[in-house]
Amino acid sequence: MTLAILPILKYPDPRLKTKAAKVTEFNEELEKLASDMAETMYKAPGVGLAATQVDRHIRLIVIDVTEEKNDLKILINPEIVSSSEETKPWEEGCLSVPGIYDKVTRPANVRVRAQDLKGNSYEMDCDGLLAVCVQHEMDHLDGVVFVDHLSMLKKQRIRHKIQKQRLEEAKAAKQAARA
Repeated sequence: MTLAILPILKYPDPRLKTKAAKVTEFNEELEKLASDMAETMYKAPGVGLAATQVDRHIRLIVIDVTEEKNDLKILINPEIVSSSEETKPWEEGCLSVPGIYDKVTRPANVRVRAQDLKGNSYEMDCDGLLAVCVQHEMDHLDGVVFVDHLSMLKKQRIRHKIQKQRLEEAKAAKQAARA
């Protein structure tokens, strides 16, 4: 099976606001998408990717928070079954919002129920970066980008910074095309 690097939607693309549908068919197509998403995440490089970010609006996320990139977790139809009262601010970034980082406060620990590629249910306890990543990616499935957790002023600054980045990229591309 050849893997493909998938295009990642960039904020503020309106498709990032789409609420993902529950996965009901566990088949080769789902396995291929999960593999392609993992390859895309590793290449980006990132620690998590939601199907929403690659314009597939189903409840599927891939995560690997290890330095070695050897502990891929595939969560299908994930749901948080419990979370700690203790919260922790964590600096987050996002493959859909490149170059932007800010602190978001979330529960420090969560227990997640999900399904694997065969449709079997399992639960896992998450803390630290894994807890943050699971919550961040699950937000994507509900049409929420991490910047949505920030103040209106910070969001406006981020939008302005992104517009500026895109203008500079377009300018550089034009110059490269002329050369």
